[in-house]
Amino acid sequence: MQTEPDSGAVRRVHLVSLGCPKNRVDSEVMLGTLMEHDFELVDDAAEADVIVVNTCSFIQPATEESIDTVLEMAQLKRSAKCETLVVTGCMVQRYGRSLESELPEVDHFLGTGEYHRIADVLQQRTEQPQIRSHVDVPLYIHDELSPRINSWSRCSAYLKISEGCDHRCAFCIIPTLRGRLRSRTVESLVAEATTLAGQGVVELNLVSQDSTAYGRDLRDGTGLGALLDGLSTVDGIEWIRLHYAYPHGIPDGLLEHLAHNDKVCRYLDIPLQHASGPMLKAMRRGVTRAGQERILDRIRGAVDDLAIRTTFIVGFPGETDADFDELYDFVRAQRFAHVGVFTYHSEEGTPAATFGEQVPDTVKQERQAALMQLQQEISKQQLSQLVGTTVQVLLEGTSEESELVMRGRMQTQAPDVDGQVFLPVIEASVGSLVDVRITQAANYDLVGELA
Repeated sequence: MQTEPDSGAVRRVHLVSLGCPKNRVDSEVMLGTLMEHDFELVDDAAEADVIVVNTCSFIQPATEESIDTVLEMAQLKRSAKCETLVVTGCMVQRYGRSLESELPEVDHFLGTGEYHRIADVLQQRTEQPQIRSHVDVPLYIHDELSPRINSWSRCSAYLKISEGCDHRCAFCIIPTLRGRLRSRTVESLVAEATTLAGQGVVELNLVSQDSTAYGRDLRDGTGLGALLDGLSTVDGIEWIRLHYAYPHGIPDGLLEHLAHNDKVCRYLDIPLQHASGPMLKAMRRGVTRAGQERILDRIRGAVDDLAIRTTFIVGFPGETDADFDELYDFVRAQRFAHVGVFTYHSEEGTPAATFGEQVPDTVKQERQAALMQLQQEISKQQLSQLVGTTVQVLLEGTSEESELVMRGRMQTQAPDVDGQVFLPVIEASVGSLVDVRITQAANYDLVGELA
Protein backbone atom coordinates (compact mmCIF):
# COMPACT_ATOMS: atom_id res chain seq x y z
CA MET A 1 0.00 0.00 0.00
CA GLN A 2 1.32 3.42 -0.96
CA THR A 3 1.81 6.07 1.66
CA GLU A 4 0.43 9.56 1.43
CA PRO A 5 2.86 11.98 -0.26
CA ASP A 6 4.59 14.52 1.93
CA SER A 7 2.04 17.37 2.05
CA GLY A 8 4.85 19.90 2.27
CA ALA A 9 6.60 18.75 -0.90
CA VAL A 10 5.98 20.73 -4.10
CA ARG A 11 4.81 18.38 -6.81
CA ARG A 12 5.68 19.29 -10.37
CA VAL A 13 3.09 18.63 -13.08
CA HIS A 14 3.24 18.49 -16.87
CA LEU A 15 0.04 18.49 -18.95
CA VAL A 16 -0.39 17.35 -22.55
CA SER A 17 -3.56 18.64 -24.22
CA LEU A 18 -4.79 16.90 -27.37
CA GLY A 19 -7.66 17.66 -29.71
CA CYS A 20 -9.84 20.70 -30.14
CA PRO A 21 -9.84 24.19 -28.56
CA LYS A 22 -12.72 23.14 -26.30
CA ASN A 23 -10.48 20.44 -24.86
CA ARG A 24 -7.72 23.01 -24.42
CA VAL A 25 -10.01 25.12 -22.24
CA ASP A 26 -10.62 22.08 -20.01
CA SER A 27 -6.85 21.62 -19.80
CA GLU A 28 -6.36 25.24 -18.80
CA VAL A 29 -8.93 24.87 -16.02
CA MET A 30 -7.06 21.81 -14.78
CA LEU A 31 -3.80 23.77 -14.81
CA GLY A 32 -5.38 26.60 -12.87
CA THR A 33 -6.85 24.18 -10.34
CA LEU A 34 -3.50 22.50 -9.80
CA MET A 35 -1.76 25.84 -9.40
CA GLU A 36 -4.26 26.80 -6.69
CA HIS A 37 -3.31 23.60 -4.86
CA ASP A 38 0.40 24.46 -4.93
CA PHE A 39 1.47 22.28 -7.82
CA GLU A 40 4.30 23.66 -9.95
CA LEU A 41 3.93 23.56 -13.74
CA VAL A 42 6.89 22.35 -15.82
CA ASP A 43 7.37 22.34 -19.60
CA ASP A 44 9.55 19.23 -19.64
CA ALA A 45 7.63 16.02 -18.99
CA ALA A 46 10.85 14.32 -17.87
CA GLU A 47 11.03 16.72 -14.89
CA ALA A 48 7.45 16.16 -13.74
CA ASP A 49 6.25 14.20 -10.73
CA VAL A 50 2.76 14.12 -12.23
CA ILE A 51 1.86 13.90 -15.92
CA VAL A 52 -1.68 14.60 -17.15
CA VAL A 53 -2.81 13.69 -20.67
CA ASN A 54 -6.10 15.26 -21.76
CA THR A 55 -7.26 13.02 -24.60
CA CYS A 56 -9.35 13.36 -27.74
CA SER A 57 -11.54 10.58 -29.14
CA PHE A 58 -13.68 12.33 -31.75
CA ILE A 59 -12.43 10.08 -34.55
CA GLN A 60 -10.27 6.95 -34.62
CA PRO A 61 -7.00 8.73 -35.55
CA ALA A 62 -7.47 11.02 -32.54
CA THR A 63 -7.99 8.00 -30.28
CA GLU A 64 -4.85 6.40 -31.68
CA GLU A 65 -2.88 9.60 -31.07
CA SER A 66 -4.20 9.70 -27.51
CA ILE A 67 -3.16 6.11 -26.82
CA ASP A 68 0.29 6.67 -28.33
CA THR A 69 0.76 9.79 -26.16
CA VAL A 70 -0.32 7.97 -23.01
CA LEU A 71 2.11 5.14 -23.73
CA GLU A 72 4.90 7.65 -24.41
CA MET A 73 4.24 9.37 -21.08
CA ALA A 74 4.05 5.98 -19.34
CA GLN A 75 7.66 5.40 -20.35
CA LEU A 76 8.60 8.30 -18.10
CA LYS A 77 7.13 6.48 -15.11
CA ARG A 78 9.81 3.89 -15.66
CA SER A 79 12.71 6.05 -16.74
CA ALA A 80 12.25 9.51 -15.19
CA LYS A 81 10.83 11.34 -12.17
CA CYS A 82 7.17 10.72 -12.90
CA GLU A 83 5.29 9.02 -10.06
CA THR A 84 1.71 9.56 -11.19
CA LEU A 85 0.08 9.41 -14.61
CA VAL A 86 -3.45 10.80 -15.07
CA VAL A 87 -5.53 10.43 -18.24
CA THR A 88 -8.58 12.65 -18.73
CA GLY A 89 -10.99 13.73 -21.43
CA CYS A 90 -12.97 12.22 -24.27
CA MET A 91 -11.18 8.88 -24.59
CA VAL A 92 -11.83 8.18 -20.92
CA GLN A 93 -15.49 9.19 -21.24
CA ARG A 94 -15.86 6.95 -24.28
CA TYR A 95 -14.24 3.77 -22.97
CA GLY A 96 -14.65 4.15 -19.20
CA ARG A 97 -13.35 1.54 -16.79
CA SER A 98 -12.26 -0.78 -19.62
CA LEU A 99 -9.14 1.38 -19.90
CA GLU A 100 -7.97 0.19 -16.47
CA SER A 101 -6.97 -3.20 -17.85
CA GLU A 102 -5.82 -1.81 -21.20
CA LEU A 103 -3.59 0.85 -19.63
CA PRO A 104 -2.37 -0.48 -16.28
CA GLU A 105 0.37 2.18 -16.22
CA VAL A 106 -2.24 4.90 -15.62
CA ASP A 107 -3.01 5.80 -12.01
CA HIS A 108 -6.21 7.81 -12.51
CA PHE A 109 -8.83 8.26 -15.24
CA LEU A 110 -11.16 11.29 -15.29
CA GLY A 111 -14.08 11.70 -17.69
CA THR A 112 -15.16 14.89 -19.43
CA GLY A 113 -17.38 15.91 -16.53
CA GLU A 114 -14.78 15.32 -13.82
CA TYR A 115 -11.78 17.39 -14.87
CA HIS A 116 -12.40 19.95 -12.12
CA ARG A 117 -11.66 17.19 -9.58
CA ILE A 118 -8.05 16.78 -10.72
CA ALA A 119 -6.43 18.22 -7.56
CA ASP A 120 -8.71 16.29 -5.21
CA VAL A 121 -7.94 13.04 -7.02
CA LEU A 122 -4.20 13.65 -6.86
CA GLN A 123 -4.34 14.56 -3.18
CA GLN A 124 -6.68 11.80 -2.08
CA ARG A 125 -5.57 9.86 0.96
CA THR A 126 -4.18 6.48 -0.01
CA GLU A 127 -4.92 4.57 3.18
CA GLN A 128 -8.28 3.75 1.56
CA PRO A 129 -8.61 1.53 -1.51
CA GLN A 130 -7.74 3.74 -4.45
CA ILE A 131 -10.41 4.56 -7.04
CA ARG A 132 -8.78 4.72 -10.45
CA SER A 133 -11.70 5.71 -12.71
CA HIS A 134 -13.93 8.74 -12.22
CA VAL A 135 -16.45 8.69 -15.06
CA ASP A 136 -20.10 9.71 -14.89
CA VAL A 137 -22.75 11.42 -17.01
CA PRO A 138 -21.15 14.74 -18.07
CA LEU A 139 -22.97 17.52 -16.22
CA TYR A 140 -20.20 19.92 -15.21
CA ILE A 141 -19.20 23.11 -16.96
CA HIS A 142 -16.74 25.53 -15.39
CA ASP A 143 -17.63 29.14 -14.58
CA GLU A 144 -15.91 32.46 -13.95
CA LEU A 145 -14.82 31.32 -10.48
CA SER A 146 -12.90 28.34 -11.85
CA PRO A 147 -9.14 29.00 -11.87
CA ARG A 148 -7.68 28.92 -15.36
CA ILE A 149 -4.23 29.35 -16.92
CA ASN A 150 -4.35 30.69 -20.49
CA SER A 151 -1.57 28.53 -21.88
CA TRP A 152 -2.04 29.21 -25.56
CA SER A 153 -1.37 32.87 -26.42
CA ARG A 154 -0.52 36.11 -24.67
CA CYS A 155 -3.09 38.07 -26.66
CA SER A 156 -5.77 35.57 -27.63
CA ALA A 157 -7.90 33.06 -25.71
CA TYR A 158 -10.69 30.59 -26.22
CA LEU A 159 -13.89 31.22 -24.27
CA LYS A 160 -16.13 28.17 -23.88
CA ILE A 161 -19.70 29.47 -23.93
CA SER A 162 -21.50 26.12 -23.59
CA GLU A 163 -20.85 22.42 -23.35
CA GLY A 164 -22.53 19.39 -24.89
CA CYS A 165 -24.83 19.05 -27.89
CA ASP A 166 -28.47 18.10 -28.42
CA HIS A 167 -28.11 17.21 -32.11
CA ARG A 168 -27.84 13.58 -33.18
CA CYS A 169 -25.82 13.65 -36.39
CA ALA A 170 -25.27 10.11 -37.64
CA PHE A 171 -21.48 10.35 -37.75
CA CYS A 172 -20.84 12.12 -34.44
CA ILE A 173 -19.93 10.69 -31.02
CA ILE A 174 -19.81 14.09 -29.28
CA PRO A 175 -23.21 13.90 -27.49
CA THR A 176 -22.02 10.65 -25.90
CA LEU A 177 -18.69 12.17 -24.88
CA ARG A 178 -19.88 15.62 -23.79
CA GLY A 179 -23.53 15.22 -22.79
CA ARG A 180 -26.53 17.47 -23.35
CA LEU A 181 -26.33 21.19 -24.07
CA ARG A 182 -25.59 23.31 -21.02
CA SER A 183 -24.91 27.01 -21.48
CA ARG A 184 -23.08 29.40 -19.20
CA THR A 185 -24.76 32.65 -18.24
CA VAL A 186 -23.87 35.93 -19.90
CA GLU A 187 -22.72 37.29 -16.53
CA SER A 188 -20.34 34.37 -16.02
CA LEU A 189 -18.82 34.73 -19.48
CA VAL A 190 -18.42 38.50 -19.19
CA ALA A 191 -16.67 38.03 -15.85
CA GLU A 192 -14.24 35.50 -17.33
CA ALA A 193 -13.65 37.72 -20.36
CA THR A 194 -12.84 40.61 -18.00
CA THR A 195 -10.27 38.45 -16.22
CA LEU A 196 -8.70 37.41 -19.52
CA ALA A 197 -8.56 41.02 -20.69
CA GLY A 198 -6.73 41.90 -17.48
CA GLN A 199 -4.11 39.31 -18.46
CA GLY A 200 -3.51 41.00 -21.83
CA VAL A 201 -5.98 39.10 -24.02
CA VAL A 202 -7.43 41.23 -26.82
CA GLU A 203 -9.11 38.50 -28.91
CA LEU A 204 -11.81 36.12 -27.67
CA ASN A 205 -12.58 33.00 -29.71
CA LEU A 206 -16.00 31.76 -28.66
CA VAL A 207 -16.23 27.96 -28.80
CA SER A 208 -18.74 25.24 -27.97
CA GLN A 209 -20.10 22.11 -29.60
CA ASP A 210 -22.96 24.14 -31.15
CA SER A 211 -22.64 27.89 -30.71
CA THR A 212 -25.91 28.61 -32.52
CA ALA A 213 -27.78 26.84 -29.72
CA TYR A 214 -26.18 28.95 -26.98
CA GLY A 215 -28.72 29.85 -24.30
CA ARG A 216 -31.60 27.67 -25.50
CA ASP A 217 -31.37 25.41 -22.45
CA LEU A 218 -31.51 28.38 -20.05
CA ARG A 219 -35.05 29.14 -21.27
CA ASP A 220 -34.87 32.79 -20.20
CA GLY A 221 -34.34 34.46 -23.57
CA THR A 222 -30.54 34.30 -23.39
CA GLY A 223 -28.90 34.00 -26.80
CA LEU A 224 -25.89 35.05 -28.84
CA GLY A 225 -27.13 38.63 -29.23
CA ALA A 226 -27.23 39.20 -25.47
CA LEU A 227 -23.87 37.48 -25.05
CA LEU A 228 -22.19 39.63 -27.71
CA ASP A 229 -23.76 42.73 -26.14
CA GLY A 230 -22.14 41.82 -22.84
CA LEU A 231 -18.73 40.82 -24.17
CA SER A 232 -18.50 43.99 -26.24
CA THR A 233 -18.50 46.07 -23.06
CA VAL A 234 -15.30 44.47 -21.74
CA ASP A 235 -12.43 46.97 -21.80
CA GLY A 236 -9.38 45.62 -23.59
CA ILE A 237 -11.23 43.10 -25.76
CA GLU A 238 -10.98 44.24 -29.38
CA TRP A 239 -11.93 41.14 -31.40
CA ILE A 240 -14.67 38.60 -30.71
CA ARG A 241 -14.81 35.61 -33.05
CA LEU A 242 -17.51 32.91 -33.22
CA HIS A 243 -16.73 29.28 -34.03
CA TYR A 244 -18.87 26.20 -34.68
CA ALA A 245 -22.23 27.79 -35.50
CA TYR A 246 -24.64 25.01 -36.44
CA PRO A 247 -26.47 26.18 -39.61
CA HIS A 248 -29.97 25.76 -38.15
CA GLY A 249 -31.57 28.75 -36.51
CA ILE A 250 -28.88 31.40 -36.99
CA PRO A 251 -30.27 34.14 -34.71
CA ASP A 252 -30.90 37.66 -36.00
CA GLY A 253 -29.02 38.99 -32.99
CA LEU A 254 -25.84 37.33 -34.25
CA LEU A 255 -26.22 38.77 -37.75
CA GLU A 256 -26.85 42.23 -36.31
CA HIS A 257 -23.59 42.10 -34.37
CA LEU A 258 -21.65 40.68 -37.32
CA ALA A 259 -22.88 43.55 -39.47
CA HIS A 260 -22.59 46.47 -37.09
CA ASN A 261 -20.49 45.67 -34.00
CA ASP A 262 -16.87 46.72 -34.60
CA LYS A 263 -15.61 44.27 -31.98
CA VAL A 264 -17.25 41.23 -33.58
CA CYS A 265 -15.05 39.81 -36.33
CA ARG A 266 -16.54 39.59 -39.82
CA TYR A 267 -15.98 35.85 -39.62
CA LEU A 268 -18.30 32.90 -39.10
CA ASP A 269 -17.41 29.23 -38.75
CA ILE A 270 -20.36 27.10 -39.96
CA PRO A 271 -19.68 23.35 -40.29
CA LEU A 272 -21.92 22.24 -43.19
CA GLN A 273 -20.52 18.69 -43.65
CA HIS A 274 -21.93 18.08 -47.17
CA ALA A 275 -24.13 19.48 -49.95
CA SER A 276 -25.71 16.42 -51.55
CA GLY A 277 -29.31 15.84 -50.49
CA PRO A 278 -28.94 12.07 -49.95
CA MET A 279 -25.76 12.60 -47.91
CA LEU A 280 -27.25 15.35 -45.75
CA LYS A 281 -30.26 13.12 -45.08
CA ALA A 282 -28.07 10.11 -44.23
CA MET A 283 -25.95 12.29 -41.95
CA ARG A 284 -29.17 13.45 -40.20
CA ARG A 285 -28.33 17.09 -40.69
CA GLY A 286 -31.95 18.14 -41.10
CA VAL A 287 -31.28 20.40 -44.09
CA THR A 288 -31.03 20.21 -47.89
CA ARG A 289 -28.56 21.83 -50.26
CA ALA A 290 -31.22 24.41 -51.15
CA GLY A 291 -31.77 25.04 -47.46
CA GLN A 292 -28.06 25.60 -46.91
CA GLU A 293 -27.93 27.97 -49.86
CA ARG A 294 -30.82 29.99 -48.41
CA ILE A 295 -29.03 30.17 -45.05
CA LEU A 296 -25.81 31.36 -46.70
CA ASP A 297 -27.67 33.91 -48.83
CA ARG A 298 -29.37 35.27 -45.71
CA ILE A 299 -26.08 35.58 -43.84
CA ARG A 300 -24.23 37.23 -46.73
CA GLY A 301 -27.17 39.52 -47.42
CA ALA A 302 -27.02 40.76 -43.83
CA VAL A 303 -23.24 41.08 -43.47
CA ASP A 304 -20.91 42.64 -46.04
CA ASP A 305 -17.41 41.22 -46.53
CA LEU A 306 -18.04 38.25 -44.24
CA ALA A 307 -15.43 35.46 -44.24
CA ILE A 308 -17.17 32.11 -43.91
CA ARG A 309 -15.28 29.03 -42.84
CA THR A 310 -16.81 25.58 -43.16
CA THR A 311 -15.89 21.90 -42.98
CA PHE A 312 -16.98 18.90 -45.02
CA ILE A 313 -16.83 15.13 -44.69
CA VAL A 314 -16.01 13.04 -47.76
CA GLY A 315 -16.40 9.30 -48.01
CA PHE A 316 -19.48 9.02 -45.81
CA PRO A 317 -21.15 5.61 -46.28
CA GLY A 318 -23.01 5.51 -49.57
CA GLU A 319 -21.36 8.61 -51.02
CA THR A 320 -21.41 8.17 -54.80
CA ASP A 321 -19.43 9.97 -57.47
CA ALA A 322 -22.56 12.04 -58.12
CA ASP A 323 -22.80 13.00 -54.43
CA PHE A 324 -19.19 14.13 -54.43
CA ASP A 325 -19.60 16.01 -57.70
CA GLU A 326 -22.49 17.92 -56.15
CA LEU A 327 -20.34 18.80 -53.13
CA TYR A 328 -17.51 19.90 -55.43
CA ASP A 329 -19.91 22.09 -57.41
CA PHE A 330 -21.27 23.58 -54.18
CA VAL A 331 -17.80 24.57 -52.96
CA ARG A 332 -16.90 26.03 -56.37
CA ALA A 333 -20.10 28.08 -56.42
CA GLN A 334 -20.03 29.30 -52.82
CA ARG A 335 -16.36 30.36 -52.79
CA PHE A 336 -15.88 30.07 -49.04
CA ALA A 337 -12.99 31.95 -47.46
CA HIS A 338 -11.78 28.84 -45.62
CA VAL A 339 -12.59 25.14 -45.96
CA GLY A 340 -11.50 22.06 -44.04
CA VAL A 341 -12.10 18.58 -45.46
CA PHE A 342 -12.13 15.39 -43.38
CA THR A 343 -12.34 11.80 -44.55
CA TYR A 344 -15.09 9.79 -42.86
CA HIS A 345 -14.11 7.41 -40.06
CA SER A 346 -16.56 4.82 -38.79
CA GLU A 347 -17.00 5.42 -35.06
CA GLU A 348 -18.41 2.70 -32.84
CA GLY A 349 -21.50 3.95 -31.03
CA THR A 350 -22.73 6.18 -33.86
CA PRO A 351 -25.60 5.30 -36.22
CA ALA A 352 -23.35 5.63 -39.28
CA ALA A 353 -21.10 2.84 -38.00
CA THR A 354 -23.90 0.40 -38.88
CA PHE A 355 -24.46 1.74 -42.39
CA GLY A 356 -23.49 -0.32 -45.42
CA GLU A 357 -21.82 0.87 -48.63
CA GLN A 358 -18.56 1.92 -47.01
CA VAL A 359 -16.36 3.99 -49.32
CA PRO A 360 -12.79 2.69 -49.92
CA ASP A 361 -10.05 4.67 -48.18
CA THR A 362 -8.30 5.42 -51.47
CA VAL A 363 -11.47 7.02 -52.83
CA LYS A 364 -11.91 9.08 -49.65
CA GLN A 365 -8.37 10.39 -49.92
CA GLU A 366 -8.73 11.21 -53.63
CA ARG A 367 -11.90 13.18 -52.93
CA GLN A 368 -10.34 15.00 -50.03
CA ALA A 369 -7.33 15.99 -52.17
CA ALA A 370 -9.53 17.15 -55.05
CA LEU A 371 -11.71 19.32 -52.82
CA MET A 372 -8.72 20.86 -51.05
CA GLN A 373 -7.04 21.59 -54.38
CA LEU A 374 -10.18 23.44 -55.49
CA GLN A 375 -10.28 25.42 -52.25
CA GLN A 376 -6.59 26.27 -52.54
CA GLU A 377 -7.24 27.86 -55.92
CA ILE A 378 -10.23 29.79 -54.55
CA SER A 379 -8.22 30.96 -51.54
CA LYS A 380 -5.29 32.15 -53.70
CA GLN A 381 -7.67 34.11 -55.96
CA GLN A 382 -9.38 35.80 -53.02
CA LEU A 383 -6.15 36.66 -51.21
CA SER A 384 -4.62 38.04 -54.41
CA GLN A 385 -7.37 40.68 -54.44
CA LEU A 386 -5.96 42.04 -51.16
CA VAL A 387 -2.55 42.92 -52.66
CA GLY A 388 -2.15 46.69 -52.52
CA THR A 389 -4.84 47.15 -49.86
CA THR A 390 -4.34 48.01 -46.19
CA VAL A 391 -5.72 45.66 -43.52
CA GLN A 392 -5.72 45.59 -39.74
CA VAL A 393 -3.54 42.83 -38.25
CA LEU A 394 -3.30 41.45 -34.73
CA LEU A 395 0.40 40.85 -34.00
CA GLU A 396 1.09 37.46 -32.40
CA GLY A 397 4.89 37.31 -32.29
CA THR A 398 7.83 36.35 -34.45
CA SER A 399 7.73 33.70 -37.13
CA GLU A 400 8.95 30.20 -36.30
CA GLU A 401 11.17 30.38 -39.39
CA SER A 402 12.90 33.69 -38.67
CA GLU A 403 13.25 36.16 -35.83
CA LEU A 404 13.36 38.90 -38.47
CA VAL A 405 9.75 38.26 -39.47
CA MET A 406 6.62 38.93 -37.43
CA ARG A 407 3.36 37.05 -37.81
CA GLY A 408 -0.21 38.11 -37.24
CA ARG A 409 -3.78 37.63 -38.41
CA MET A 410 -6.58 39.63 -39.95
CA GLN A 411 -10.14 39.53 -38.61
CA THR A 412 -10.89 37.05 -41.38
CA GLN A 413 -8.23 34.57 -40.19
CA ALA A 414 -8.88 32.40 -37.13
CA PRO A 415 -6.02 31.02 -35.03
CA ASP A 416 -4.54 27.59 -35.78
CA VAL A 417 -6.84 26.72 -38.71
CA ASP A 418 -6.48 29.61 -41.19
CA GLY A 419 -3.59 31.47 -42.80
CA GLN A 420 -1.46 34.28 -41.39
CA VAL A 421 0.03 37.63 -42.36
CA PHE A 422 3.82 38.00 -42.28
CA LEU A 423 5.76 41.28 -42.16
CA PRO A 424 9.23 42.53 -41.22
CA VAL A 425 9.82 42.96 -37.50
CA ILE A 426 8.49 46.27 -36.20
CA GLU A 427 8.57 48.02 -32.85
CA ALA A 428 5.19 46.92 -31.60
CA SER A 429 4.19 44.57 -28.81
CA VAL A 430 2.37 41.27 -29.14
CA GLY A 431 -1.35 41.96 -29.05
CA SER A 432 -1.08 45.26 -30.91
CA LEU A 433 -3.44 45.99 -33.78
CA VAL A 434 -1.52 47.55 -36.66
CA ASP A 435 -2.31 48.59 -40.23
CA VAL A 436 -0.46 46.50 -42.80
CA ARG A 437 -0.24 47.06 -46.55
CA ILE A 438 -0.41 43.70 -48.33
CA THR A 439 2.37 43.15 -50.88
CA GLN A 440 2.16 39.43 -51.72
CA ALA A 441 -0.39 36.61 -51.58
CA ALA A 442 0.24 32.88 -51.33
CA ASN A 443 -2.27 30.04 -51.25
CA TYR A 444 -3.34 30.72 -47.67
CA ASP A 445 -0.93 33.33 -46.26
CA LEU A 446 -0.17 36.99 -46.95
CA VAL A 447 2.96 39.12 -46.83
CA GLY A 448 2.89 42.81 -46.05
CA GLU A 449 4.60 45.80 -44.54
CA LEU A 450 3.66 48.41 -41.96
CA ALA A 451 1.36 50.94 -43.60
